[in-house]
Amino acid sequence: MELKYIFGPVPSRRLGKSLGISPIPRKTCNYSCIYCQLGRTDKMTGERKEFFPLKDIINEFKEYLKESFDFDVVTIVGEGEPTLYSKLGELIKEVKKITDKPVAVITNGALLSSKEVRDELMNADIVLPSIDGYNEETAKKIDRPLGTIHFKDELEGLIEFSKEYKGQLLLEIMLISEINCDKNSIEHFKEILKKIKYDKVYLNTPVRPPAENFVKVISQEEMKYAVEELGGISIDMLSSGEFFSEIEDSYEAILNIIRRHPMNQFEINSFLDSRKEKLGYNIFEKLESDEKINCILYKGIKTYRLK
Repeated sequence: MELKYIFGPVPSRRLGKSLGISPIPRKTCNYSCIYCQLGRTDKMTGERKEFFPLKDIINEFKEYLKESFDFDVVTIVGEGEPTLYSKLGELIKEVKKITDKPVAVITNGALLSSKEVRDELMNADIVLPSIDGYNEETAKKIDRPLGTIHFKDELEGLIEFSKEYKGQLLLEIMLISEINCDKNSIEHFKEILKKIKYDKVYLNTPVRPPAENFVKVISQEEMKYAVEELGGISIDMLSSGEFFSEIEDSYEAILNIIRRHPMNQFEINSFLDSRKEKLGYNIFEKLESDEKINCILYKGIKTYRLK
C-alpha cells in the first residue's frame, strides 16, 4: 500500500511510538522558523483549506490499521502547520472513532487566536503548542511568521485555550543560543508560563540541521538553568525509540519517513538493523547520490532530509 498521509510510527521522546498523519502538503506553513528541521518554508500561507480530501486520509488510516502495527499515539503533525487543514476538527473526531489510542496535535500555536481552531482542537487528547518567543521581536526573529500573525494574539489565544481545554496541554520552548536563552529571556518565559494552564513544558534546542546555518544549540549550563527556572523537561534528556514503516522496500520506507521527519545516520542504521537489512551500505550510497535528498553534516553527524 502506498502511503500518502500516514507515516511511521516514528519515535517521539514526548509521546512514545507516534503514528503520524500529515493532512497538508510539504512545507506549507504560516511560519518559516529559523530552526525548522524540514528547511525553509516554501509555501507560506495563512489560508485554511482542505488540502487533501478528508475521506482519503481516513480511508488510508483504516487500511493501515488492518495490519495492526504497534503504536502509542496518533499524531496529526503534518509537514508544516496542521491547523491550516480546514477539516482538522472532523479529522480528529473521525480518527477517534476508529482507534482507542490517544490523538495528539503538534502545532506552532499561531492560529490559536482563532476561536474556530481552538474549538476544533478541544477534541484532541493531547495538544502540543510551541512558544519560541516571549514578545513580538523575539517571535519574529525565530518564527518569521506571516505579516498578519502577531505574538500578542497568539499568546492570548493560547491562554484562552488552556483555560477551556480538558486534555493534556504540553508546551514546548525551542531555545536558541544568543536569541532566547539568556537569564532575561528565561525570566520573560517564566512570566508567560504563569498565565497558562498546562501539564508540562518541554525545553528543546535544535538537535537536527536547522533551516538557517546561523542557528546554534544552547550549552548544557544554559539548558540546566532553563530547566530549573521554568520547571521544564529537557527533551535532550529523554530517550528515543526506533523508527518503523510498513513499506517493504527499505529505501522507499526511508524516503517516506524523511519526507516528514529527517533521520540521522545512526537512526537509519538502527532502522535497517531492525529489518535485518544486509545491504545497508548500498542504501547509504543511494541516499547520498539521490538528487531529491540533502545530506547535511551537523554536529559531526550526517542527517538526511528531503529537499
